[in-house]
Amino acid sequence: MKKYLAPVAVIFAAFLWSLDGFLRQNLSDVSSLIIVMIEHSIGALLFLPFLVRGWSKIKLLNQRTWGSILWISICGGVLGTYFYTKALSYVGFIDLTVVVLLQKFQPVFAILLASVVLKERLTKQFMLLAGLALAGGYLVTFGFNPLIFTEEKMLIGALLSLLAAFSWGSSTVLGKHALSSLHFTTVTALRLTITAFITIGIFFITQNTDSITALSTDHWKTLLLIVVSTGSLALFIYYYGLKQLPASHTTIYELFWPLSAVLIDWLYRGRVLDPAQLAGGVLLLTAIITLTREPRSSLD
Repeated sequence: MKKYLAPVAVIFAAFLWSLDGFLRQNLSDVSSLIIVMIEHSIGALLFLPFLVRGWSKIKLLNQRTWGSILWISICGGVLGTYFYTKALSYVGFIDLTVVVLLQKFQPVFAILLASVVLKERLTKQFMLLAGLALAGGYLVTFGFNPLIFTEEKMLIGALLSLLAAFSWGSSTVLGKHALSSLHFTTVTALRLTITAFITIGIFFITQNTDSITALSTDHWKTLLLIVVSTGSLALFIYYYGLKQLPASHTTIYELFWPLSAVLIDWLYRGRVLDPAQLAGGVLLLTAIITLTREPRSSLD
């Protein structure tokens, strides 16, 4: 039973991330930089005790591990969110092409980098399951419709989404490397703290404090709710799972995100799943469940 805890943790974190879009709708009139800054600053304060507890090991980190920490803080915490938000702005926050590219190429980047950087062994069974999961995730999100870019803005949005996919996919791999030297609670605290300081610096260089004081009570309530659910808490749960799993497997479990988002949309808004989405959901769940049963020896 214990071997299923790590996959379940990643899947639950992915489920929380699928709720993120619903929460952030209340922040549509707030700049993404302010959202990322406040979200990570509050998270950093909440996880400060973990940072203090792990300080003795942090001081002993070598340059390569520090590079991994900085990478996940900058690419995972700042650039990935920026590229994603910017991509959505190019397609009017409506077209699903960007989401498709983001969700489907992120595992590709992570799997390739895990093989090269972490030397993870990719078995034939895993590659088959990864292919099924990617196909299932595509069908769940996009159905049988092909990817066609008919406008320049859509193409730019797609390219930006690829940058976001690389930022987050590579952060999975580098996060796994950092976790080989630090406890997952310490990595979570470090990631939140460094991202907070970076975004605070960018904010004071590019904006003024009026945009902070203009935030309403509802804005602050939503930001706090994000921190304790889809933000810092989800990251904490995710790193627990990543600590015990190969990065290549973790990124496949993350594909539960689009599946749960579509299911929530179905339950919340009453949008009926079409046959393609149902088929994709079956493929995706089959791949994920089969992957959790893969012998632990094949994960090394």
